[in-house]
Amino acid sequence: MSVGLNKAQSEAVNYVDGPCLVLAGAGSGKTRVITQKIAHLIQNQGVSAKNIAAVTFTNKAAKEMEERAAKLLSGAEGKGLLVCTFHSLGIRILREEHKHAGLKSRFSILDATDTYGLVQQLYGTTDKQLIRKAQSVISLWKNGLVDPDQALAQATTEDEGHIARLYKSYEATLAAYQAVDFDDLILKPTRLLASNEEVRNRWQNRLRYLLVDEVQDTNACQYDLLRLIAGPRAMFTAVGDDDQAIYAWRGATIENLRQLTEDYPQLKVIKLEQNYRSTLRILQAANRLIENNPKLFPKTLWSEHGPGEPIVISPMADDEHEAEQVAMMLSGHRFERRAKYGDYAILYRSNFQARILEQALRRQKIPYILSGGQSFFERAEIKDVIAYLRLLVNQDDDPAFIRAVTTPKRGIGQKTLEALGTYAGTRGVSLFEAIFETGAESHLNAGMVDALRTFGTYINKLEYRAQREPARDLLNELLATIKYEEWLYEQQDERGAQAKWQNVLDFVKWMGDKGEEEGITLLDLTQKVALMTMLDRQDDGTRPDAVQLSTLHAAKGLEFPHVFLIGCEESILPSFGDGEGRELTDDRLEEERRLMYVGVTRAQRSLNITWCRKRKKARELISCFPSRFIKELQLETDKDLPDDTPKMSPKDRLSALKGLLTKVGP
Repeated sequence: MSVGLNKAQSEAVNYVDGPCLVLAGAGSGKTRVITQKIAHLIQNQGVSAKNIAAVTFTNKAAKEMEERAAKLLSGAEGKGLLVCTFHSLGIRILREEHKHAGLKSRFSILDATDTYGLVQQLYGTTDKQLIRKAQSVISLWKNGLVDPDQALAQATTEDEGHIARLYKSYEATLAAYQAVDFDDLILKPTRLLASNEEVRNRWQNRLRYLLVDEVQDTNACQYDLLRLIAGPRAMFTAVGDDDQAIYAWRGATIENLRQLTEDYPQLKVIKLEQNYRSTLRILQAANRLIENNPKLFPKTLWSEHGPGEPIVISPMADDEHEAEQVAMMLSGHRFERRAKYGDYAILYRSNFQARILEQALRRQKIPYILSGGQSFFERAEIKDVIAYLRLLVNQDDDPAFIRAVTTPKRGIGQKTLEALGTYAGTRGVSLFEAIFETGAESHLNAGMVDALRTFGTYINKLEYRAQREPARDLLNELLATIKYEEWLYEQQDERGAQAKWQNVLDFVKWMGDKGEEEGITLLDLTQKVALMTMLDRQDDGTRPDAVQLSTLHAAKGLEFPHVFLIGCEESILPSFGDGEGRELTDDRLEEERRLMYVGVTRAQRSLNITWCRKRKKARELISCFPSRFIKELQLETDKDLPDDTPKMSPKDRLSALKGLLTKVGP
C-alpha cells in the first residue's frame, strides 16, 4: 500500500482514526498522499467509494486527482467516488436540495459579466471602478458569511453603507431571477446545512470521509461548509501549506488552519518536508526567506536533488533593459542546456509587467504563452450561444433573455426592452413571462409583441425537446434556425467571422461529445458549462513549446525547470498597496513574503531574480530599490556549496550552434 511513499507520506495515508491535518510543503507530493489515501480507505478500511469526497479548487486539479485515483483502483472499486471542486460540491447540494434552498430545480448561475451588469443597473453608474469595487465587496461579504443587514450594521463609511444597501437589492434581484452567483454556490449550501437538520444529516451520512486540498486557501464560508459536512464524526484529512497562503484579497484566511486546531483538539498534524521538485540551493533560500514570517507550524523543506545551480540576482538599469536582458539571458540559457522553451517560466507580481516583456520576447522571436488569457467560454460568440441555453434552463433568467433576444438582431431594440422591463417590473414577473401576458400589448406595438412571442414560443419548444433529444443535434439546429453563421459574417470581416464560427463549432462538438460520454441532456450540460466558465480556462492538457508568462498568483501549483522572477523591487514585491486603502500592514507583508516564496519554489533547477534601479511610471523614470526579500534569501551562504552547474564542452557548444543555425535557416 505504501510503496513509493516516504515515512511522513505513509503516516498521512494510514492515519484514519480521526481528523488529520497534513502540512504539505511545496513539491512534497500532496496529490500522491490524497490519492493513495482514497485507495487505502476503499481497499483496506472498507469505506465505500460513494461515501468519500475529495475537494479542491480548480477543475484541472480535480481532474488530475481523479485520474491518479482511478489508476490505483480496480474494476468497480471507485464507483461513486466524488472528486470535485468546492463549487461543484455546492452546486450538487443545491440541485438535490433545491426545494429546501428555495430554488427551482433549474436555477441559473450568473457569471462575473452578468453580475457586473446587474450591479451597474442597481448602482446607476457607468464608472467601472465603482462597479468592480461593489462586486468585490459583496463577494467578500458573502465569503465571510455576512448578509445585507449585517453589512449595513457594520458599515463605517458612506460608501460601505451605499454598497450594503445595493447588496440587499442585488440579493432580491437574484431571488427574483431564480439565479445564484458564483459565491452563492458555497454560501447557500452552507446556510442550508447550518439551518436544516434533515439536510445536514443526509449529507453527513452520504459523505463519511472528506479529503480537502489546499485548505489554507479556504475562506470562512468554505471552512464552515466542510465543518458542517464532517459533522461530529470529523473523519477528514485536510492538506495544505501555511507558507503558500496567498489569497487573502479574495477572502481566504490562514486563520482556518489555526481554527482547525481549536475546533478539533484531537487533530493529528503530520508534516511533509521532503521536497521532490527543487535543488538544495533553491530550497535553502526559500526556507531562509519564509523564516521571517511567524510560524503556526514550523517546517523546513529538504531535498535529495543535490546543490544545483547558484541562484542569480541581476540588477537592471530600467524595465526596458530588464525585459531585453531577460529575453537574452533566457535564450542563452536555453542554448547552453539544449532545453525547450516550455522548460521556462517568467513570473511577476502584477499583470502590468507583462506588456513590455511580451514586446522583448517578440523581438527575440521567443514563443510564449500568457497565463490568465481569455477563457474559451468567455468569448463573445460562445457566450451568445450559452445565453440561449441558460434561457432553456431557467426562463426567469433576465440577463440571458436580453442577450438571446438581441443576438442575432431581430428588430428588438433598447426601447422595446425598456418598455417590456417596465411592464414586467410592475407585474413582478420575468421578461420572458411578460411577453405572453395580454397586458404587454398595451405597452408595446403589435409588431414587437409578435416578434417577442415568436421568439418565446421557439424557446419553449426547444426547452421541451432539450430534455429528450441529443445535445449535438439541438445545438446545430438552433444555430441554423437563428442563422448565427450568416449573422457573424455580416458583423465581422471574413477572417474574424471564420475564427468565431470555428469556435462555435468546437463548442458544439465539445458539448455533443460530453453529452454522449456522460449520458446527460443539454439542460444538465448547461449548468456544467456555467461552472467551468467561472472556475478556470479551457485546458485540453496540451501545451505548446513556449515560455510561460504568469503572475505569481496564477503560477501557484505549477513547476518549471527554469524560472525568471522579475521586478523584485520594493513597492512591487512587496506591493505597497493597491490603491484601495490596503496598506502594507504586518499581515499583508507576510502574505507578500509568501507570494515571493511561491515564486522561488516554482523553480526546479535554476532561478534568476531581477530588479530595476529605475522604472518608468507615467512618463518619468523613478528610482527603485531591491526588494527586502532578496536580502532575506541570504544568498551569500551559497559559497559553502559546490557548483554543479552543467558545463558544455567546446565540441558540444559547436554542435549546438550548428543545430541552432540549421533551425533558423538563411
